Amino acid sequence: MPTGETDLKNPEKRRTAREQTVRRVTWIGLLINIGLCGLKFAAGYFGRSQALIADAIHSLTDTTTDIAVIAGSHYWSRPPDECHPYGHRRLETLVTAFIGVMLAAAGVGIGWEAISTLHERHATSPGWFAFYAAMASIVIKEILYRWTASVGKKNKSPALAANAWHHRTDAISSLPVLIAVGGALIFPTWSFLDHVGAAIVSIFILHAAMKIIWPAIGELIDAGAPEEIQNKIAKIALNTGGVKAVHAIRSRYISSSIQIDMHIVVDSAISVLEGHTIADSVEKNIIDGIPEVLDVVVHVDPSEVVSAEQFSVENN
Repeated sequence: MPTGETDLKNPEKRRTAREQTVRRVTWIGLLINIGLCGLKFAAGYFGRSQALIADAIHSLTDTTTDIAVIAGSHYWSRPPDECHPYGHRRLETLVTAFIGVMLAAAGVGIGWEAISTLHERHATSPGWFAFYAAMASIVIKEILYRWTASVGKKNKSPALAANAWHHRTDAISSLPVLIAVGGALIFPTWSFLDHVGAAIVSIFILHAAMKIIWPAIGELIDAGAPEEIQNKIAKIALNTGGVKAVHAIRSRYISSSIQIDMHIVVDSAISVLEGHTIADSVEKNIIDGIPEVLDVVVHVDPSEVVSAEQFSVENN
């Protein structure tokens, strides 16, 4: 078997490769964000656009979340130890929640600023340089969002997926700037569009933030896996040779992975070794059959300790 294929089947190798990918994508995003901030500041100053300068300041929040992902990935990728027997993956959940909170704060800030300055007009008419810079920012950040989201989904990284949404938020927040600058260039009296557009955008930003924060909260309070996954776990276990029934299935998320503990019922006449072998088969089949599952702890019950009513239910 080729070395590369062997590495892919090694959990430690997969974990290391995953975190290296997360860091590489985030580093690229960080460098692009820094470049865009510089471009927006310069375009806002030379193009006489206060809105674009404000958008550049908002873009700086992206660098904060990029740094959080890069720093956090060095810790959550560490293997289990005596103090953290389940590993450090919950740190990724905390970073994800942090990004969601940053998004929510940005949404509230943009909305408040837009509403409180609705009556104001731009002091000077912006130039075309500001318009093109805003357009370039939207295109680049949308491309960065799609790429980061794709890699985050492929590597099952909620932190990377959340950071991708922060890229899209930056792209969306540049839309009212583009409209305001374009409108002011064509119709100077239309500068109010900047504030109305920003208020609408803030609602989309808050919606995206809640889509990030709510699942993270669920993970932190040990929310279980969806019913369809629980049913699939039971089905796989029941289809394993030697298993007569399944009960007491419990699950919880550790970052994007699922930790399972469950009871299986086996014939009370078999040996301890045979029961252990069946339990190992159940664990292997579930991990192989459900990619999200990280670990399975199987407790073996002899058929005599399970009531006839419970046994019939578990077999249905």
